[in-house]
Amino acid sequence: MKPLTLLAATILVCLSVGLALGQTTPPPDTLQVNYFTNANTAGFPDGTVQITNPGTSGTNLCALIYVFYPDEEMAECCGCSTTPDDLRTLSIDSNLTSNPLNGVIPTNGVIKIVSSANSATCDPRHITPTAALRAWGTHILGPSTGGVAITETEFQNATLSTAEQTSLQRGCAAIVLEGSGHGICTCGIGS
Repeated sequence: MKPLTLLAATILVCLSVGLALGQTTPPPDTLQVNYFTNANTAGFPDGTVQITNPGTSGTNLCALIYVFYPDEEMAECCGCSTTPDDLRTLSIDSNLTSNPLNGVIPTNGVIKIVSSANSATCDPRHITPTAALRAWGTHILGPSTGGVAITETEFQNATLSTAEQTSLQRGCAAIVLEGSGHGICTCGIGS
Protein backbone atom coordinates (compact mmCIF):
# COMPACT_ATOMS: atom_id res chain seq x y z
CA MET A 1 0.00 0.00 0.00
CA LYS A 2 2.83 2.42 0.80
CA PRO A 3 4.42 2.17 -2.69
CA LEU A 4 1.06 3.05 -4.32
CA THR A 5 0.57 6.05 -2.02
CA LEU A 6 4.11 7.25 -2.75
CA LEU A 7 3.57 6.77 -6.50
CA ALA A 8 0.26 8.68 -6.40
CA ALA A 9 1.83 11.55 -4.43
CA THR A 10 4.75 11.73 -6.90
CA ILE A 11 2.38 11.86 -9.87
CA LEU A 12 0.33 14.66 -8.26
CA VAL A 13 3.46 16.72 -7.56
CA CYS A 14 4.70 16.26 -11.13
CA LEU A 15 1.32 17.26 -12.54
CA SER A 16 1.17 20.35 -10.32
CA VAL A 17 4.65 21.46 -11.36
CA GLY A 18 3.84 20.81 -15.02
CA LEU A 19 0.65 22.83 -14.84
CA ALA A 20 2.38 25.72 -13.07
CA LEU A 21 5.18 25.79 -15.66
CA GLY A 22 2.69 25.61 -18.53
CA GLN A 23 0.67 28.62 -17.39
CA THR A 24 1.39 31.88 -19.10
CA THR A 25 0.93 34.85 -16.84
CA PRO A 26 2.11 38.36 -17.62
CA PRO A 27 5.38 39.28 -15.98
CA PRO A 28 5.13 41.17 -12.70
CA ASP A 29 5.55 44.93 -12.83
CA THR A 30 3.44 45.47 -15.95
CA LEU A 31 0.21 47.03 -14.62
CA GLN A 32 0.25 50.23 -12.57
CA VAL A 33 -2.77 52.00 -11.09
CA ASN A 34 -3.44 55.44 -9.59
CA TYR A 35 -6.33 57.89 -9.26
CA PHE A 36 -7.00 61.52 -10.08
CA THR A 37 -9.16 64.08 -8.28
CA ASN A 38 -10.51 67.57 -9.01
CA ALA A 39 -9.56 67.42 -12.69
CA ASN A 40 -11.16 70.03 -14.92
CA THR A 41 -12.40 71.92 -11.84
CA ALA A 42 -12.45 75.72 -11.77
CA GLY A 43 -10.01 77.15 -9.25
CA PHE A 44 -7.91 73.97 -9.13
CA PRO A 45 -4.58 73.48 -10.93
CA ASP A 46 -4.02 70.73 -13.47
CA GLY A 47 -2.66 67.39 -12.30
CA THR A 48 0.06 65.48 -14.12
CA VAL A 49 1.23 61.94 -14.77
CA GLN A 50 4.96 61.34 -15.19
CA ILE A 51 6.07 58.12 -16.95
CA THR A 52 9.63 56.93 -17.36
CA ASN A 53 11.27 54.00 -19.09
CA PRO A 54 14.22 53.14 -16.80
CA GLY A 55 15.95 51.32 -19.65
CA THR A 56 16.16 47.98 -17.82
CA SER A 57 14.56 46.16 -20.76
CA GLY A 58 17.10 47.74 -23.11
CA THR A 59 14.40 48.73 -25.59
CA ASN A 60 11.68 51.25 -26.25
CA LEU A 61 8.42 50.44 -24.46
CA CYS A 62 4.79 51.42 -24.88
CA ALA A 63 2.88 53.03 -22.03
CA LEU A 64 -0.66 51.87 -22.74
CA ILE A 65 -2.97 54.21 -20.81
CA TYR A 66 -6.59 53.60 -19.81
CA VAL A 67 -8.64 56.30 -18.05
CA PHE A 68 -11.80 55.38 -16.13
CA TYR A 69 -14.71 57.24 -14.59
CA PRO A 70 -15.42 56.41 -10.91
CA ASP A 71 -18.25 54.13 -12.11
CA GLU A 72 -15.69 51.85 -13.86
CA GLU A 73 -16.57 52.96 -17.41
CA MET A 74 -13.55 53.53 -19.66
CA ALA A 75 -13.45 57.18 -20.75
CA GLU A 76 -10.25 57.28 -22.83
CA CYS A 77 -7.32 55.12 -23.92
CA CYS A 78 -4.08 55.67 -25.81
CA GLY A 79 -0.58 54.29 -26.31
CA CYS A 80 2.60 56.34 -25.92
CA SER A 81 6.11 55.29 -26.91
CA THR A 82 8.86 55.69 -24.31
CA THR A 83 12.55 55.38 -25.02
CA PRO A 84 15.10 54.29 -22.38
CA ASP A 85 15.61 57.08 -19.83
CA ASP A 86 12.72 59.05 -21.36
CA LEU A 87 10.46 61.15 -19.14
CA ARG A 88 6.97 61.62 -20.53
CA THR A 89 4.70 64.22 -18.88
CA LEU A 90 0.95 64.12 -19.41
CA SER A 91 -1.62 66.68 -18.31
CA ILE A 92 -4.64 65.11 -16.66
CA ASP A 93 -6.89 67.94 -17.88
CA SER A 94 -5.53 68.28 -21.44
CA ASN A 95 -4.11 64.85 -22.38
CA LEU A 96 -6.06 62.29 -20.36
CA THR A 97 -9.59 63.62 -19.73
CA SER A 98 -10.39 66.24 -22.40
CA ASN A 99 -11.74 63.86 -25.07
CA PRO A 100 -13.96 61.28 -23.34
CA LEU A 101 -16.04 58.85 -25.38
CA ASN A 102 -19.40 59.97 -23.99
CA GLY A 103 -18.58 63.71 -23.88
CA VAL A 104 -18.80 63.95 -20.08
CA ILE A 105 -15.48 65.35 -18.82
CA PRO A 106 -14.45 63.44 -15.66
CA THR A 107 -13.32 65.21 -12.52
CA ASN A 108 -12.32 62.06 -10.61
CA GLY A 109 -11.32 58.61 -11.73
CA VAL A 110 -8.70 55.94 -12.17
CA ILE A 111 -5.70 55.71 -14.50
CA LYS A 112 -4.17 52.35 -15.44
CA ILE A 113 -0.88 52.08 -17.30
CA VAL A 114 0.32 48.83 -18.86
CA SER A 115 4.00 48.48 -19.72
CA SER A 116 4.03 46.77 -23.13
CA ALA A 117 6.51 45.80 -25.82
CA ASN A 118 7.02 48.58 -28.35
CA SER A 119 5.23 48.18 -31.62
CA ALA A 120 5.02 50.51 -34.58
CA THR A 121 1.98 52.31 -33.15
CA CYS A 122 1.74 51.50 -29.41
CA ASP A 123 -1.84 50.34 -29.89
CA PRO A 124 -3.71 50.00 -26.55
CA ARG A 125 -6.01 47.42 -28.17
CA HIS A 126 -3.06 44.99 -28.37
CA ILE A 127 -1.10 44.43 -25.14
CA THR A 128 2.20 42.55 -25.05
CA PRO A 129 3.10 42.80 -21.33
CA THR A 130 6.75 43.75 -20.85
CA ALA A 131 7.85 44.91 -17.41
CA ALA A 132 9.74 48.10 -16.57
CA LEU A 133 7.83 51.41 -16.83
CA ARG A 134 7.50 53.61 -13.74
CA ALA A 135 4.88 56.31 -13.18
CA TRP A 136 3.89 59.02 -10.68
CA GLY A 137 0.74 61.09 -10.46
CA THR A 138 -0.16 64.35 -8.76
CA HIS A 139 -3.35 64.61 -6.75
CA ILE A 140 -5.14 67.94 -6.49
CA LEU A 141 -6.88 68.00 -3.14
CA GLY A 142 -9.26 70.61 -1.78
CA PRO A 143 -8.90 70.60 2.00
CA SER A 144 -12.00 71.35 4.03
CA THR A 145 -10.29 74.49 5.39
CA GLY A 146 -10.12 75.98 1.88
CA GLY A 147 -7.24 76.24 -0.52
CA VAL A 148 -5.62 73.52 -2.54
CA ALA A 149 -3.13 70.82 -1.55
CA ILE A 150 -1.04 68.99 -4.14
CA THR A 151 0.51 65.61 -3.44
CA GLU A 152 2.42 63.19 -5.66
CA THR A 153 2.39 59.42 -5.37
CA GLU A 154 3.94 56.58 -7.28
CA PHE A 155 1.52 54.44 -9.27
CA GLN A 156 0.90 51.15 -7.48
CA ASN A 157 1.82 47.81 -9.06
CA ALA A 158 -1.06 45.42 -9.61
CA THR A 159 -1.32 41.98 -11.17
CA LEU A 160 -2.29 42.04 -14.83
CA SER A 161 -4.56 39.03 -15.07
CA THR A 162 -5.63 37.56 -18.38
CA ALA A 163 -9.18 38.76 -17.67
CA GLU A 164 -7.99 42.33 -16.98
CA GLN A 165 -5.83 42.36 -20.11
CA THR A 166 -8.77 41.18 -22.21
CA SER A 167 -11.09 43.74 -20.61
CA LEU A 168 -8.69 46.63 -21.27
CA GLN A 169 -8.12 45.61 -24.89
CA ARG A 170 -11.84 45.12 -25.60
CA GLY A 171 -12.86 48.35 -23.86
CA CYS A 172 -10.36 50.36 -25.87
CA ALA A 173 -11.30 48.56 -29.11
CA ALA A 174 -14.94 49.57 -28.52
CA ILE A 175 -13.87 53.19 -27.98
CA VAL A 176 -11.85 53.24 -31.21
CA LEU A 177 -14.69 51.57 -33.13
CA GLU A 178 -17.56 53.68 -31.79
CA GLY A 179 -15.92 56.96 -30.81
CA SER A 180 -15.17 58.61 -34.17
CA GLY A 181 -12.03 60.06 -32.57
CA HIS A 182 -13.59 60.60 -29.14
CA GLY A 183 -12.17 58.58 -26.24
CA ILE A 184 -8.57 58.75 -27.48
CA CYS A 185 -6.16 60.42 -25.07
CA THR A 186 -2.88 62.06 -26.13
CA CYS A 187 0.71 61.50 -25.08
CA GLY A 188 1.83 64.85 -23.67
CA ILE A 189 5.50 65.77 -23.92
CA GLY A 190 8.53 63.47 -24.03
CA SER A 191 10.29 61.54 -26.74
